[in-house]
Amino acid sequence: MTEENAIEPDVTLNLVGVTCPGPIVSAKKMIDELGRGKVLLLVSDCHGTEDDLYAWAHNTGNAVIKVERYADGSNGFFIQHGAPEHRSAQVVLDMRGSVCPGPILEARKLLHGMAPGEVLCLVSNCPGSRDDVEDWTRETGLELVETVQTGVHEYEFFIRKPA
Repeated sequence: MTEENAIEPDVTLNLVGVTCPGPIVSAKKMIDELGRGKVLLLVSDCHGTEDDLYAWAHNTGNAVIKVERYADGSNGFFIQHGAPEHRSAQVVLDMRGSVCPGPILEARKLLHGMAPGEVLCLVSNCPGSRDDVEDWTRETGLELVETVQTGVHEYEFFIRKPA
């Protein structure tokens, strides 16, 4: 993990060995105690946790902002309480179902017509999109404001057109 991608959780909840729905129920109780924007690291080895967690986060306004895979077969889910206040975009481009480089090509077209400083939210579930979008924004001088994982291999990229 690179320094720029490091996320420090405010609380860690290790539920290795606990089966579903235990991890989700415990995560809900813990996240409710955290303030808006705080991050919970939920560690779980239950195979159902990931899908359940994304559905729960989506329905409650929370966000799974990162997933780490561990050698012992468990996963670390970084859950942010409430979507950050700055997470907004003037344009949303939903490219789910499109393979790379399609999402970037379409995003480039849209950004060309946007005003300086405006933000595009690019939604993609192409497995290579995270690395591709990070490289593309770095190489072109676009600002990758935030990357939010909303599902397995599914991301929302908030990209600001430079002034």
